[in-house]
Amino acid sequence: MATAAEHYKNLLADHYSWMCGGFDAKVRSNLEFFTTQGITPRGSGGAVDLGAGPGFQSIPLAQLGFKVLAVDLSRKLLDELESNRQGFPITLIHDDLLNFPAHCEGPAEVCVCMGDTLPHLETFDQVRLLLERVYRSLECGGRFILTFRDLTCELTGLDRFIPVRSDADTIFTCFLEYETTHVRVHDLVYSRSGDRWVLCKSWYRKLRISAERAVEWLKEAGFTIDLCDNINGLITIIAGKPAG
Repeated sequence: MATAAEHYKNLLADHYSWMCGGFDAKVRSNLEFFTTQGITPRGSGGAVDLGAGPGFQSIPLAQLGFKVLAVDLSRKLLDELESNRQGFPITLIHDDLLNFPAHCEGPAEVCVCMGDTLPHLETFDQVRLLLERVYRSLECGGRFILTFRDLTCELTGLDRFIPVRSDADTIFTCFLEYETTHVRVHDLVYSRSGDRWVLCKSWYRKLRISAERAVEWLKEAGFTIDLCDNINGLITIIAGKPAG
């Protein structure tokens, strides 16, 4: 088994923007989402992007006027973010998510942990610790945005084989195996090399976090819940730190 960091380094980072539908499309989608939710600078203007990857969240937050701290364990994805930064005020931090407070210069107005970053943490206790640290790192009236996949409902049989994306040169498929608290995610990538196909494969574990449990932990940390949706298995939660 690979750790999340090893899995991204050895396989996923090389295909990440492509498998997500392309960099530009994801930036446009997140910009629309942030705008619809009224995520614009009103206080300090500081934002923290946990699991920033190639910049799907950091770039639109910067476009909206935030000064962004982008934290990720993947050097490859941070290098991609650097190439896409376009001079925006984004500080890149190569570190574990749990260490992000050490890099903050002051309270943030917004913190995001999107994509499917949260289940990459190893234990539920680490998730709760991260939520507590985000709460302490936000200014009063600040907001915390979470998105992650709902892995609590078990797929069975052939439904556990999921075609992620394919084109003329690459075929990406994953296979899921369920444990009590985790899912084993096996990623298989076939890439065309001349007249033959080359297989790259790796697997790692993701936490099975329900929306209900995440909301419970957020409330325990002190947050109020402004939004909680589960659309086609993608959980979106917007939480707030009370003002004053």
